[in-house]
Amino acid sequence: MVVESYRFLPRSFRPFYEGRGPFPGEESPVWAPFEKRLAGSRIALLTSAGVYLKASQPGFDLEREEANPEWGDPTWRSIPSAARAEELSLAHLHINDEDALADPEIALPMRGLAELVAEGAVGGAVANHVSVMGYQDRGLRDWRNTTAPEIVAQLREQGADGLILAPA
Repeated sequence: MVVESYRFLPRSFRPFYEGRGPFPGEESPVWAPFEKRLAGSRIALLTSAGVYLKASQPGFDLEREEANPEWGDPTWRSIPSAARAEELSLAHLHINDEDALADPEIALPMRGLAELVAEGAVGGAVANHVSVMGYQDRGLRDWRNTTAPEIVAQLREQGADGLILAPA
């Protein structure tokens, strides 16, 4: 099977990722082989659409981003895999949220993952997926120091073997 990693990226994004080589300070592009069989793996989803539970979680900080367009809210939200579409909302300045609100599977394909688990193609799904706001400041200091370590800790605690990015 050939996986077209960049098939769904906008054409203008492809040159940034495809064949880019290492970033400054890297010896080679970051790559981690997936050594377990997918059918025996527990998978988590991460959406960059700014999804949150409207009854119990704050939205992402759009006011600050509007005032400072170079900033992106570095916080994250834990989204239960059993959450229903009507329980979700999203806060993101760089995407049109109408379609994602009509069908959150566009941004966070929890039902699709559950179907793959039911079919046996995937071993299992974590109980709580992850949501972030995809747009971030260029320095990524908060991400490196706080957000990423917190997300990794939560995913390890749930026994996640892999993470699927569902970009918005």
